[in-house]
Amino acid sequence: MGYGPAIARETIEVWIERAGALGPLLIIVLMMVSIVASPIPSAPVALVAGAAYGHVAGAVYVAIGSELGALVAFIIARYIGRDHVERWLGDKAGFGLLGSQNLLMLTVFASRLLPFISFDAMSYAAGLSRLRLWRFLIATLAGILPASFLLAHFGAEAMSGDFGTAEWIIIGLGLMTAAPLLVAALWRTNRSTNAS
Repeated sequence: MGYGPAIARETIEVWIERAGALGPLLIIVLMMVSIVASPIPSAPVALVAGAAYGHVAGAVYVAIGSELGALVAFIIARYIGRDHVERWLGDKAGFGLLGSQNLLMLTVFASRLLPFISFDAMSYAAGLSRLRLWRFLIATLAGILPASFLLAHFGAEAMSGDFGTAEWIIIGLGLMTAAPLLVAALWRTNRSTNAS
């Protein structure tokens, strides 16, 4: 009575056996491609990683692939589009949010926690900004770890047949969505208190 195609645990095990040592590399490359080539969805790759390699290893492979894909997208945007942005905006390219490394970093981090903000588009947009590469990589990694683990965990649980934890996963996704909003509200409150 599933809503999607049913893939038996045995099928996944055969795929893993056939892939051998290249399996984790394949997951990493597929994650990278799904980020650089935006229309390709990354969630199914993350779910398969969890189903194939378990909670922790699956999450690690997904996080590595996501980080590398984000890096490639950032570099493409930085070296192809950044000069155009500088010419178009001129001196205004460094005003306000666009000039603050901390706010740009926080924006990237928060966007990684929100499932409805395009991971791919944010990677390209960050490359167009003045955000330093090392800040982008830290914010991306910190933001993708929870989602990577949750998706890999969900894939692993789906293969185990134990859907009793699905409720916890949904709560976790809800908290991941709400956490950046809470951080922003606390930051704004702290900032206004310090300004007084």
